[in-house]
Amino acid sequence: MSQPVIQPSRLSMLAALIGLSISPFGFCALPQSVQLNPDSVAPEPLQSPLTVMRSSPVSLETLHAIITAQNAVPHPIASDSSGTVTEGALSLNDYFVSEKLDGIRAIWDGVQLKTRQGNPIYAPDWFTRSLPRQTIIEGELWIGRGQFQTLATIIRDKVPNAQQWQAVNFMLFDAPSVAGPFKTRLEALSSLSQHIDEPFIRVIEQRRLERYAQLETLLKRIDTDGGEGVMLHHKNNAYQNGISNGLIKLKTHQDSEAIIVGYEPGKGKYTGKMGAIWVQTSDNIRFKIGSGFSDLERANPPPIGSTVQFRFNGYTDRGIPRFARFIRLRESPDI
Repeated sequence: MSQPVIQPSRLSMLAALIGLSISPFGFCALPQSVQLNPDSVAPEPLQSPLTVMRSSPVSLETLHAIITAQNAVPHPIASDSSGTVTEGALSLNDYFVSEKLDGIRAIWDGVQLKTRQGNPIYAPDWFTRSLPRQTIIEGELWIGRGQFQTLATIIRDKVPNAQQWQAVNFMLFDAPSVAGPFKTRLEALSSLSQHIDEPFIRVIEQRRLERYAQLETLLKRIDTDGGEGVMLHHKNNAYQNGISNGLIKLKTHQDSEAIIVGYEPGKGKYTGKMGAIWVQTSDNIRFKIGSGFSDLERANPPPIGSTVQFRFNGYTDRGIPRFARFIRLRESPDI
């Protein structure tokens, strides 16, 4: 069986497909300045610890279509720097694959933990005392699947509750200040983690997969277990500020945000409570969300004007998100 591949000469096709709005799987367009160059090994200088790299979202179906299309095209032959003739193609095995954790992104700048917006995270001294003083590292503050709201409550406190922080882990995934491609940064991160030797500070598990079917199985298992999805990070990806096409976020669903503009009263067992919220997106699409709420949230619905995050599966012909369900109240751009 041939291995799924994406040819370097066709990488622009991948960037275009990721950037297009494809129904029922629509995605945000990529900035024109961002170029897909996974073979680059010289990292772009980090402008500051808070100008972080972001992933390119893509659906499982789109990724499958890309891989299938690349399999149908003859692979060019090229020579590497040593003169050895190699097949000019990128395989799935060129990517490190990890679970997309439902946590809060944090950057250690050598002195303090900060959010991606640059706001300080007030962790207890014992939580950060073992972190390196001359290396910028990134990770996810995480408690476990389905525990985001609990984590957000802990992180928002300016006076840290040491007992609550006992449940928090710092799951590392990159080291922006280490020169070199991602595989080099990952090796450095693993070495740092071993030196730190704290059970709550560790590197997110990274897998190497050979076949698309393995990726599909992993994604479905994580989704069934209540996880967010998977991340694919190309081994030669340089750290860059902003969206990187060498870092792919793969989910079975889509997430977005909208502002609450009204309520719809509940019926039946929800009589006297909120039945659904009416929301409006940034492109002025209005629709209602009636699922995903707890009984407590229905009795005390989020206020009008607040921002909510919701999950959905594609769009209707009118551009309305299909099967929209409430995830959480977005109280801060950091969280």
